[in-house]
Amino acid sequence: MRFFDAGAFTADRPWGALDITEIDTATIRLHWTDQPYKWHVNDGPEVFVVLDGAVDMHYRENGEERVERLTPGRICYAQVGDEHVAHPAPEARILVVERKGSV
Repeated sequence: MRFFDAGAFTADRPWGALDITEIDTATIRLHWTDQPYKWHVNDGPEVFVVLDGAVDMHYRENGEERVERLTPGRICYAQVGDEHVAHPAPEARILVVERKGSV
């Protein structure tokens, strides 16, 4: 058994991660960040769960940019082709489940 204190986790760089495990072809990682990621288009499904802090998830829908505030317990499911970028507010710890090697 392994236990993790998400609220105490930090990394040496924005979006640094602690690899928790792999299940079949999916990775489960705990990320810490105080900087936005980059705009990207998902090449596989992604589950994004804010554990600590807050994240403003910017995404494009029908060519229009939208923003959804994610707070602890909020879950974002991004499908293949979804264009988005996460902005921590001001820092966050996020559990991400995605296909191994996904962008």
